[in-house]
Amino acid sequence: MPLNDGVSIPQLGYGVFLIPADQVVEPMTTAIEEGYRLIDTAAAYQNEAGVGKAIANSDVPREEFFVTTKLWNDAHGYDETMRAFDESMARLGLDHLDLYLIHFPRPALNRYVDSWRAFERLRADGRVRSIGVSNFGVAELDRLAEECSVVPSVNQIELHPLYPQHELRAAHAERGIVTQAWSPIGRDQGLLQHPTAVEIARECDRTPAQVVLRWHLQHDIVVIPKSARPERIRANIQVFDFTLDESQMARLDDLGTEQRCHPVPGTLFDVS
Repeated sequence: MPLNDGVSIPQLGYGVFLIPADQVVEPMTTAIEEGYRLIDTAAAYQNEAGVGKAIANSDVPREEFFVTTKLWNDAHGYDETMRAFDESMARLGLDHLDLYLIHFPRPALNRYVDSWRAFERLRADGRVRSIGVSNFGVAELDRLAEECSVVPSVNQIELHPLYPQHELRAAHAERGIVTQAWSPIGRDQGLLQHPTAVEIARECDRTPAQVVLRWHLQHDIVVIPKSARPERIRANIQVFDFTLDESQMARLDDLGTEQRCHPVPGTLFDVS
């Protein structure tokens, strides 16, 4: 999928949130063997070193990977961001990054603009191919547009049929920002057991998770499902050989209840 800076990102990737550092290499290896090339980690996940090890141990050339990591809340500010980036790269063992995201805006701290200017410098210096944000709202995106010169290529947000984020997705479309979904299958919210998802899965001879991931793809959303179980890692990438029809898409579209997997950013991890 093309980004607004000319870089292309795979539309489906592998996320490693909540996979412990000493356990991440094995599922990462499975994901790579199954064909995942977009890999999403973060400094806060504390598993960047394991992610880097799995990439280094694979037979896949580095240029085929699209590696994402994120700036954590304790490193906002220009100089702090530059140091945090160096630390992430040392843990990953990479000489360049494909996508760097500000994990949360932390508006009460009021330093995300300074961090974004550091991001712009990292991109200009060729250390990062593309720069974006995560969990930003319209107000934060507007401020970056007013005070900075580079539009984020990506905003990674919670998004799934139970929490479709219509307003924010429309704002992304206006700005040329790609929407990327975390928790795309609605972690622990009953989405995969919802009668509509189950019924459509039966119609398509697929799993509910595959149907939900396909819903994202047909809405031009980038997804990063996470699992440490080999069978689910394999199943989650097997979504490119079928299509949901208009009726099935509409039925999933109608599920929206504004039901989040997590509290509103600002209460989660003290990120306000």
